[in-house]
Amino acid sequence: MILVVNVCKEQMHYYEFVAPVLKILSGMSQDYFICNYDEITQNFLDKADKVIICGTSLHDNEYLEEISKFNWLLSFNKPVFGICAGSQVIQLIFGGEVINLKEVGSIDIEFTKPFLGIMGKRKVYSLHLNVVFSSLFDVYAKSELCPHAFKHKSKEFYGVLFHPEVYNNDIIENFVKL
Repeated sequence: MILVVNVCKEQMHYYEFVAPVLKILSGMSQDYFICNYDEITQNFLDKADKVIICGTSLHDNEYLEEISKFNWLLSFNKPVFGICAGSQVIQLIFGGEVINLKEVGSIDIEFTKPFLGIMGKRKVYSLHLNVVFSSLFDVYAKSELCPHAFKHKSKEFYGVLFHPEVYNNDIIENFVKL
């Protein structure tokens, strides 16, 4: 069972950033349930085998003001996958710093080591105003401007700054198959 975490404040953003992830999971016949980030309970975490923290739009950043709502990540020991905002959340919880860096549109990145079954060059869809990086994570892929794929050094926590629900659905599928 996958817990899908919604960080979108605006309902319309849900349809752009969460619904495509749900479509991928449904296409895999994967059981899932959805929860807003500020409504997560221990019961939800116990029920989940894995967690996907979805992204949101450029200016939908309320979750950053409530980052302590994600402190459960510190003691969570199941696989987690963060997409854009979700990746930023994971890294912030583990001591990362926010750097303002805008990247929008299709860009090329290169996976220099295997990441969820992916290696080599990929075209990805990027949509972010910030980058967060913590030294507790290894970098697996970069664009010309910044790191784009990360994995925690000791936990099964993965993050991508780009949006694999747009291009590269196989990355989400590979996470689910872990």
